Order: sequence, then C-alpha cells, then structure tokens
Amino acid sequence: MKVNIENLGVEMQAKNTGVEFWLRDNDDKLRGKLYVNKRGLTWCRGKTKRENGEPVSWSEFIGWVEGD
Repeated sequence: MKVNIENLGVEMQAKNTGVEFWLRDNDDKLRGKLYVNKRGLTWCRGKTKRENGEPVSWSEFIGWVEGD
C-alpha cells in the first residue's frame, strides 16, 4: 500500500482542515482518501469527495481499535 500526505498544514495540531492522506495499492490504483482532523476521521472510498465520505468520531475510532 502506498500512503501519501497530500496536504499538510504548518500547525502540528490537527485543527478543522486537518491532514489528508491518499492511499493507493501497489498497482497505483487509488483506494481512497483519509482525512484526519480535530473532529475525527473521514474515509472517502476511491474518488469520493470529502463531503460524501464516511465520518468517524474519535470515540468510535478508539472503540474499534481497542475492541470495545
């Protein structure tokens, strides 16, 4: 999997704009984009626009990774 940071702000703290990651498979096919900001995560499969992505709150994400 190839993971690129497409937009990285100057601030170290993730704020409203956050950080944008593009994920491509080893054949360079775009799998999706992950947006990380202070509200949580947004997953956009393929070429889905950010506003149509699947938002996940930080609490929900923590539950997933901790197995709750």
